Amino acid sequence: MSSEMFSEIVIRKALPEESSRLGDIAYEAWERGILPLLSEAPGLRSGERRRLAAAAHEMLDRIIVAEVEGVAVGWCSRSRGRPYIPFLFVTPEYQSHGVGSALLRRMESMLELEGESRVLLETPADNVRAVHFYERQGYHILALKPDGRAQPGPLVSIRLEKRLNPFKGPVTDVE
Repeated sequence: MSSEMFSEIVIRKALPEESSRLGDIAYEAWERGILPLLSEAPGLRSGERRRLAAAAHEMLDRIIVAEVEGVAVGWCSRSRGRPYIPFLFVTPEYQSHGVGSALLRRMESMLELEGESRVLLETPADNVRAVHFYERQGYHILALKPDGRAQPGPLVSIRLEKRLNPFKGPVTDVE
């Protein structure tokens, strides 16, 4: 699928009724990008599916969604109280078509409006495709660190940072 095959990417807030769809998107992206880096173990897939579904549900108020032709195809979340992006997922058939870039740019803009001067995120070091994606978006590698989750085959994560241009002045929602 080329980016010309769909009209536009709409970025919006997540809706409560799409929580399970967001969990599915996360799992599909994890299955394609992260699972090949791991040693398969009993319960790995079902455990990750549950973890990602729970994350989508719990972070719903901090998730933005990419929609193409009325269908959610990706999402990005932020941590509460700090400029950290724990999740960015795009369903595999829409990867490499600008969806992830659009989500990341919007989340960075939201952080800039809140006065943040930088944003942090992490990705597995062996996920070369993701590391290159973030570098193309202007992120710089800060450190390597072991992934803290218990899972088969320890992953090493790369912490990346991007400097932002924080908005100076009041942000109001008054019309």
